[in-house]
Amino acid sequence: MTDFDPSAWLGRTQEVHDQLSRNLVQRIAATFSATAPAHGEELPWLWHWCFFNDQVAGNRLGPDGHPTLGTFMPPAHGRNRMWAGGRLEFLEPLRVGAEAFRKTRIERIEEKAGRTGSLLFVTLAHEYWQGQQLCLREEQDIVYREPTPPKLSAGEAAPLADWEESVAPDPTLLFRYSAVTFNAHRIHFDWPYVTASEGYPGLVVHGPLTATLSLAAFVRANPLARVRRLSFRGLRPLIAPEPFRVAGRHTEPGVAELWAANSSGVSQRADVLFD
Repeated sequence: MTDFDPSAWLGRTQEVHDQLSRNLVQRIAATFSATAPAHGEELPWLWHWCFFNDQVAGNRLGPDGHPTLGTFMPPAHGRNRMWAGGRLEFLEPLRVGAEAFRKTRIERIEEKAGRTGSLLFVTLAHEYWQGQQLCLREEQDIVYREPTPPKLSAGEAAPLADWEESVAPDPTLLFRYSAVTFNAHRIHFDWPYVTASEGYPGLVVHGPLTATLSLAAFVRANPLARVRRLSFRGLRPLIAPEPFRVAGRHTEPGVAELWAANSSGVSQRADVLFD
């Protein structure tokens, strides 16, 4: 059960300002071996996750590398934090080099029973603004689970794909993505910690990194498509350095199904609506 009163945390708000710096955009591009957009051009889909991040001092991080809880996010002492999935609505492109800000509200807090124990879900509602323009709406699902062995069983087989790309998640890719997102969660770069303390067999690939690679593969396969909505959900962890595939297929006009899968099956699913 929760060790706090959820009603005291629901509806809390936060506002974070940032500049979509050309320097950071170039580092993100280098992380993905991509071409960096120029000043004033559109920020590629999901690169906004590299901005608006809390700049928490090292002495305010918990043992897992996450910021200590109980300030903006509710306390969930003794639990491991994961990004479970989310839903995004793309209204207008964010532009490189310009100021922007994110408004956040704690939308939902819910306790559920899972196969590995009690799960606490916290849903954050984000709005991203540039100037007077609302550019992006997002709901982000954060899950706090009891420190039990991770779910590493085989997943369902991937369906036949209309397009597919292979990804080799080496430690450098994971370290660089942690760096550009200012994410100190140790499961992504600290092998002794992730294997000894959290029970994984190796470094864990970031869920948002996987979603970004999946959507980029969709864009390359469908260069004329304009993405309007994306929803994604993590099913099981991907462990580096085992290769995985980001793939997808069209299910009806303007709708595509995306997934990431390795030799053990599907690890993340997503749906895209596009023009």
